[in-house]
Amino acid sequence: MIRIERYANREIAEAELVNLPKLVLPFDLRQKSRLRATLDNGAEAALFLPRGTVLRDGDLLEAQDASLIRVVAAPQNVLYATAKNPHALMRAAYHLGNRHVPVELGENFLKLETDPVLKEMLLQLEVTLREAYLPFQPEGGAYGGGHRHEHDSTFAEEYARAQQIFDEYHGHEPDKVHRHPHTHDDSRDHEHS
Repeated sequence: MIRIERYANREIAEAELVNLPKLVLPFDLRQKSRLRATLDNGAEAALFLPRGTVLRDGDLLEAQDASLIRVVAAPQNVLYATAKNPHALMRAAYHLGNRHVPVELGENFLKLETDPVLKEMLLQLEVTLREAYLPFQPEGGAYGGGHRHEHDSTFAEEYARAQQIFDEYHGHEPDKVHRHPHTHDDSRDHEHS
């Protein structure tokens, strides 16, 4: 059994990628950091990746023996949503995001895991749905999500940037006296409310 504990930290030619063993997994298994699986070549593999890792289609992993493995998003049952106009599709995306549903965004479509409750909600939003069997690659989230490389910013840096943008938009520092259209409950610590 090969043991996989990290992402490959090297580039390889496209022609070499096709010959690599593949770890073909649906989205629910690509979210697991500890997993036993069988590669497409029949080899058994054990994943021991950092907690919170989400494998993406095309990721390159490196085993302890230095062999490379390519991650492939397996086809799975999904709801494929389209709409007559962009506003209806945006509205559907808004409601799915409000429920923290993993969604793949595409040119004029949304894709999500099959769910009868969400299916009913989307139909009420006048979205056209079809059930399909396709690879599923949802968005990683506003703060990155998934794995990180040395050159990627950290969550703390991304959070600090998001907070800076919020403060710039909000127009004040939390401990300053200010007047604007919304109210604050002064009995609370403004910075943590």
